[in-house]
Amino acid sequence: MQIHFIDLNDQIRVVDGEIGESLMHCATRHQILGIFGECGGALACATCHSYLTPPDGQSLEPPSAQESALLEGCLDVRANSRLTCQIALTPALDGLKVKVPATQT
Repeated sequence: MQIHFIDLNDQIRVVDGEIGESLMHCATRHQILGIFGECGGALACATCHSYLTPPDGQSLEPPSAQESALLEGCLDVRANSRLTCQIALTPALDGLKVKVPATQT
């Protein structure tokens, strides 16, 4: 499956994601500038905050209360802000667009 990352330099990189892996792991595995995942996906740091646009006709589950609480501490939070550590890749997300914010927490 393919994920479209738009990094801090507005460069689009299309990378292969593995079904079941977290979006954060996919980003760090491909060294996407601006997605750090300092807590390793433990939902403790918000250094994987990004803006997600699912493929047409698809949607994401809403963030959990814990994810929402961490997002409140992020800079430039938008309606499509998510922590990439909380998104498991599924076939339905093939073509997902991920924009890394210009500012991180």
